[in-house]
Amino acid sequence: MSETINSNRRNFVKAATAATAVAGFPHIGRAEIGSSNTIKVGLIGCGGRGTGAATQALKSDDKVKLWAMADAFPEKIEGPLKTLGAAFGKERVEVDKSRQFTGLDAFEKLANSDVDVVLMATPPGYRPAMLRKCIEAGKHVFAEKPMAIDMAGIHHLMETAKIAEEKKLAIQHGYCWRYSPSNRVGFGKALSGELGRITSFVGTYLGGTVRALAPDAKQPEGMGDVEWQLRNWINFEWLSGGPLLEQCIHAVDKMAWAMGDVAPIAAFGNGGRGQRRDAGNVYDNYSITYEYPGNVFCQIQQRQYSNSFNENVSRIICEGGTVVGPWKVSTKDAKGKTNWKYRAEKGVEQNMYQTCHNEFFANLRAGKIVNSCEFMANSTAVGILGREAAHTGQRITWDDLWATSEDQAPDNPPMNGKMPIPAPPVPGTDSLAKA
Repeated sequence: MSETINSNRRNFVKAATAATAVAGFPHIGRAEIGSSNTIKVGLIGCGGRGTGAATQALKSDDKVKLWAMADAFPEKIEGPLKTLGAAFGKERVEVDKSRQFTGLDAFEKLANSDVDVVLMATPPGYRPAMLRKCIEAGKHVFAEKPMAIDMAGIHHLMETAKIAEEKKLAIQHGYCWRYSPSNRVGFGKALSGELGRITSFVGTYLGGTVRALAPDAKQPEGMGDVEWQLRNWINFEWLSGGPLLEQCIHAVDKMAWAMGDVAPIAAFGNGGRGQRRDAGNVYDNYSITYEYPGNVFCQIQQRQYSNSFNENVSRIICEGGTVVGPWKVSTKDAKGKTNWKYRAEKGVEQNMYQTCHNEFFANLRAGKIVNSCEFMANSTAVGILGREAAHTGQRITWDDLWATSEDQAPDNPPMNGKMPIPAPPVPGTDSLAKA
């Protein structure tokens, strides 16, 4: 995006203070292996994905209890709380009115409460600040993808990773395909060399529109800019990061996985607003080429169009064949003939979302602290690299990207505050923001 967007969201958490644990309630990070202590969970972001994460947490361990909920909007809590209560009962879902936090500071109130684990499923523009607050308050965290929407957020996350390591706190990532049993086997075949050297990766995320504003949608009279944009957050880059980052980051992360999580050299490509005519400023299509060491070039195709061909497929192309996923994982030989299909192992959980939480809570029970914050930040940055290459129309190197600290978010925006919407980027005109 343009260099003119240059605010500093870091002030958003300068006032953060450490939470005080409830006396006598053992912190599960220090619990004995095999401990049966109740684990109090707090949910920040009570939309569909947040409700799903809470469901998976409650299913993962019989002693997990949903204890607190937070959302910017009060009505967002009511429905999920009723649904979860009906599914798991009052013994497991015990969210007293005093622990239902609302407003833009709701996450701070939840972080300062007596929960042990925080599930974070908010718009990613706020994620770096929220994660820092929760870690400073001594909470283990599950955080959905992506981890940030700009490089200021990425740099902030790298600092948070160090704080979490010092505090011995776990951060579980939401790159869900890495928990998929079938893809773990399929990617393992490629990464082990079973099919020869990996020569390329092609990832597609071609789908329909996702909660796009109607072309004639207008901000309701009397509603502040910030509130309107939050209620329609996926349409605004400072909140969602745009579809390459918010949705297609799954394809980007699978590419990073296939490349052994080594840093790319550079990216170039294009994108734009092919069908969108709304008041938001995100693109609806991207075509990105990533250059990796060893003369390996990878392709990511993203699109949110109506009435168009859809495909969500990953292809790890190797010298001796191709691994195809992520839905029905298989391999094809060099001639394109299928020669292996994944078969689910009996008794093994196949739902990747559930596997993610099963492993997270099992590790906490065992006293095993897994801090994936740095990995999450790097994978998100790979997405930002591609987005910025398309937005500027330039070939951008990994080193160039990390030398920047673009910050799209304002300081402490009030719900009724003004928030002008920047114009969508223009390749060849917009440039990579300098540090």
